Amino acid sequence: MVFEAVDFVAIPDHHSSMTSSAEPSSPPAVGGALTLFAAASFLSALLVFAVQPMFAKMALPLLGGAPAVWNTAMLFFQTVLLLGYVYVHLATRLLGAKTQAWLHLAVMGLAFIALPISVATGWNRPPLDAPLIWLVGLFAVSVGLPFFAVAANAPLLQKWFSRTRHAAAGDPYFFYAASNLGSLSALVAYPTVIEPWIGRVSQSWAWTAAYAVLVALIAACALFVRPKFAAETTIVHREAISWRRRLHWLALAFVPSSLLLGVTTHITTDVAAVPLLWVIPLALYLLSFVLVFARRRPLKHEWMVNSQPILIIFYALAAQWVSDFVLAFLLVNWVVFFVTAMVCHGELVDRRPGTGHLTEFYLWLAVGGMLGGIFNVLIAPAVFHGVYEYPLILILACLLRPSGEGRFFRVLDVALPAVLLAVIAVPTVVYGFRPIDHGFLGLGILAAVGLAAYGLQRRPLRFGLAVAVILLANTLVPSPFETVTRDRSFFGVYAVKRAINGNYNLFSHGTIIHGVQYITPQLWHEPLSYYHREGPLGQFFARLDRARTIERVGVIGLGIGTVACYRQAGQDWMFFEIDPTIGRLAWNTRYFHYLSECAEGDEIVYGDARLSLNAVPDGHFDVLIQDAFSSDAIPVHLLTREALALYLRKLRPGGVIAAHVTNKYLSLSPVFANLAHDAGLFGIWQNYVVGEEERRQGKMDSTWVLMARTSADLAHLGDDSRWLPLESDSRAGLWTDDFSNLIGVLKWGCPIGKECGT
Repeated sequence: MVFEAVDFVAIPDHHSSMTSSAEPSSPPAVGGALTLFAAASFLSALLVFAVQPMFAKMALPLLGGAPAVWNTAMLFFQTVLLLGYVYVHLATRLLGAKTQAWLHLAVMGLAFIALPISVATGWNRPPLDAPLIWLVGLFAVSVGLPFFAVAANAPLLQKWFSRTRHAAAGDPYFFYAASNLGSLSALVAYPTVIEPWIGRVSQSWAWTAAYAVLVALIAACALFVRPKFAAETTIVHREAISWRRRLHWLALAFVPSSLLLGVTTHITTDVAAVPLLWVIPLALYLLSFVLVFARRRPLKHEWMVNSQPILIIFYALAAQWVSDFVLAFLLVNWVVFFVTAMVCHGELVDRRPGTGHLTEFYLWLAVGGMLGGIFNVLIAPAVFHGVYEYPLILILACLLRPSGEGRFFRVLDVALPAVLLAVIAVPTVVYGFRPIDHGFLGLGILAAVGLAAYGLQRRPLRFGLAVAVILLANTLVPSPFETVTRDRSFFGVYAVKRAINGNYNLFSHGTIIHGVQYITPQLWHEPLSYYHREGPLGQFFARLDRARTIERVGVIGLGIGTVACYRQAGQDWMFFEIDPTIGRLAWNTRYFHYLSECAEGDEIVYGDARLSLNAVPDGHFDVLIQDAFSSDAIPVHLLTREALALYLRKLRPGGVIAAHVTNKYLSLSPVFANLAHDAGLFGIWQNYVVGEEERRQGKMDSTWVLMARTSADLAHLGDDSRWLPLESDSRAGLWTDDFSNLIGVLKWGCPIGKECGT
């Protein structure tokens, strides 16, 4: 590792006079300066990272609970953070200390016009054609000014502290650790204390009160700043900052920022878009800053550097296996992300400049963070049809590792990974050999590949290409499906695939199949996947049609329109779908025919279901089907007490709610059980497991919940022992718009196909 030489000389600051030997006014004694500045830094950072999940959760229901809401929020906050750092950099360069203080206090005072924080008036219904632009506008109007004011404090307070008389003023970077500790505290407190116990309105007022305290602390800190410097006491760094060094800062800041959004999308797409799963990766991101900027690092940098290749290789080899178990899935992704962030941020700290370039250093960190957001939120969705940004940034992180053998390119840097690719690819492509499926032999092969890749870790280029080879090998295993088309929108990643040795097409959202249809025209009316006639939904409709007359059915979530083939003559069905992209795929008869064959004349309403349902007359539906998913996650705002109250208003007397709760990682039946108990409803549920022959026919396991106002409304299923009564479970809690308990419904260690914990 090479460090640039730094020359320390005593010279006047750019605001001081060469001939001045005394200050015109004396600031307060410095005894309490450290505590005061630390408190202001801590509270400022706490407010920055309390407002992010708080307002993102306010905005989430407006866009159907899509995971992209959080990534867009992060891009917005990173951009405003950069603007705040630019403002501080210019202010400290161009203005005297007194003017800086008055200007910043004016900015903070102006922000009160946007408080308390809430969704801005007139921004309650997003357009479907440009949700990202609308969402950025919503954040700007609602929280832009207060966030800008608090975001600027971290570098400004450090710069001010460097101009006090305190003994530690020469190296104020440790305040960044205190600042990030405040950020971390906010993120830990939000899902564990704030969200469960404090409503959103109260959260906004509490944030406003804390903001007022912060303004007072900033004003007090300004009193300690010396307006001018004596030449004999001013120490600055005379060091040359090359553009190569600046770009290195940029890259080291870019990778963890992009990886943060990548791992969050990767997890929330399949589990749930909730603050807990936003907060944990962000908390780990901030914790890495706390640890590496500490005066004494509790985790040595070499520990992180040495453990990173082991963890990344394990992830690359076992990613498909760990995805079957929620705890392993979460822990592996989070640990790999945290260690990688520690390596990158540790390198940043080792390459930080002196205080003369402090604000410029933080400016480059902010630029790198914002570029990470731009790449994940704007570029990747436009360029990639899958969530490829996550593995790509992992590979880039490998390329940025500190080198033990120099960085010059050698032929072996490409040749050795190419040999490794051949060793993996030949048996995989030719014989369809998946080592993970072949017991001890497979484990031995994986171990050999992993050791070969680990042996390359001292040369970043060589190691990065080796990891890329292993990740690529995961995609080379022959699939029983041929991809027909892919698409990606703000709301997710979609693919239409055709069974190579079968008679059906399937539709997937993220990693989860959401619909299957026979290719043979004579079978186009036959529901498959989770909706087949032998399963819970088929049983419900078969008996319901004999028990009563059904006139109107509402369906939340379109998919490929499979449930439309339960429609009977004379019935009116209405579908609610957040994403027009799904509608275009479902209506495209090159792929699917459920809508064209079974839903002719039925209405599809685009937009978030809760917003759209408000326009439907009360008592309109006989049956309301809840079938909204984002990959494998049901949007949480559709599973709350307030959502259920809305559904009940739209049902006629005797109406039934049918909820599809099949899920890889969450056991959602207890959530509906608690909601039913709270609302005084009668409920039953069934987990249907298909046999091998059914599975070959495109039928799938499924879990469904039925709820009605009285048991008589579900009497037609009363003698079917497969339907079990819903039983409330205190571990899940009662979900509301202000509270959801994801931990209580996680299928800890539960494999696919099991409704564990119900």
